[in-house]
Amino acid sequence: MARAPTSSVTNPSWFTPRRLLAIFCVINLLNYIDRGTIASNGVNGSRRTCSKTGTCSSGSGIQGDFDLNNFEDGVISSAFMVGLLVSSPIFASLAKSVNPFRLIGVGLTVWTLAVAFCGFSFNFWSIAISRMLVGVGEASFISLAAPFIDDNAPAAQRTAWLGAFYMCIPTGVAVGYVYGGLVGNFSWRWAFWLEAILMLPFAILGFVMKPLQLKGLSPAGSKIVLTAADGCSEDQDGEVSRREEDADESSKPSRLTVLTIFWKDMKVLLLEKVYVVNVLGYIAYNFVIGAYSYWGPKAGYNIYHMSNADYLFGGVTAVCGIFGTLTGGLVLDRMTSTISNAFKLLSFATFVGAIFCFAAFCFKSLYVFLALFSIGELLVFATQAPVNFVCLHSVKPSLRPLSMAISTVSIHIFGDVPSSPLVGLLQDHVNNWRATALILTSILFLAAGIWFIGVFLNSVDRYNEDSENPVTPLLEEKA
Repeated sequence: MARAPTSSVTNPSWFTPRRLLAIFCVINLLNYIDRGTIASNGVNGSRRTCSKTGTCSSGSGIQGDFDLNNFEDGVISSAFMVGLLVSSPIFASLAKSVNPFRLIGVGLTVWTLAVAFCGFSFNFWSIAISRMLVGVGEASFISLAAPFIDDNAPAAQRTAWLGAFYMCIPTGVAVGYVYGGLVGNFSWRWAFWLEAILMLPFAILGFVMKPLQLKGLSPAGSKIVLTAADGCSEDQDGEVSRREEDADESSKPSRLTVLTIFWKDMKVLLLEKVYVVNVLGYIAYNFVIGAYSYWGPKAGYNIYHMSNADYLFGGVTAVCGIFGTLTGGLVLDRMTSTISNAFKLLSFATFVGAIFCFAAFCFKSLYVFLALFSIGELLVFATQAPVNFVCLHSVKPSLRPLSMAISTVSIHIFGDVPSSPLVGLLQDHVNNWRATALILTSILFLAAGIWFIGVFLNSVDRYNEDSENPVTPLLEEKA
């Protein structure tokens, strides 16, 4: 194991924790810009239509160029999710035998190539497969980025840093809508090509940089950890490399061993009550948020006769998402970042936010609705940093990548993926958008109740476990 450099070294590495956070935020932003882009009117477009008089329009965007029906258009979105959900646990498991930083590089390379291929697609199947590969590429980053941030953030600012990272989700989607609309008017293919060009430097960085290591993971073949001032000489690096190469040859795990470790880790994860309660609350929360994002504009148009429902809902969600996510992280840091405090914040913010959102749909005035709903969303989005903090700290460090992966898989499979069709089914039955919105919003009370149970669990912060493989943080900021 490489020894930590002494404080006498005066030349710190350029790769500081804040720069790591900035790089990961930009990557996350690009990921979600892509999600907003594919859904934007400029890129997704409209299908070809013909009037009764025989006049036909050629359509626009992907749907128009490939003459896709609504089902095929929906499959393109589902294809991305399939790639993401299948690959996330795989990358998380590989992190125990392959350097996690290199895995992010591999994932970003797949993402870059797949997004570029979206621009070259020529029919439904070509773009569906490309979108699936985009999901595969994003999976490594989704599973591994948050643990890296958690390792290298100042102890008193961990959730604030996570808040900054997850703030990029609503920001990216909102920017993607605008970006897709602007570039899509010129050529929807260029929207994807420009994304690939922007991501390419980060994919290359994942391979050319000395790889970083996650706390609790010290697989054979991984490089030493970067520190505030990398004081290892070339001779020392060479000696370390030779030892690593020898170890790598003698300890490559078999496929059977990898599967055995995966199932063993899954058992540990699912027996951790704090983690399970946290994810169950997150599923209920994401069920509502997913349905809001899909049906919100249509519900707003029908209930309040909004002529610009897309812009109003999109704008409110983007602004509240940015400020709510950042505020949630800052508040938990101010409270002192513990699992118990995280559950208190999760249950309180979600419960009060649900009250405001529920009350908003009870009023007939559009302006009262917007005011109350904005406050509600601000509170509801404050959960993003705390919920991921619990995912990271309720398990030992070596399980954090798998923890994030299973959390991601769960909230989509049981949350936002089924919520949209189920809410549509409910609306078909009751035929009243106000009643549908109120029933949907009430599920936030369930999320708050589940997280409230977490306050009373015997929660142990396992961040400092796995002492057999201690890893120094990436860098220490100079005072």
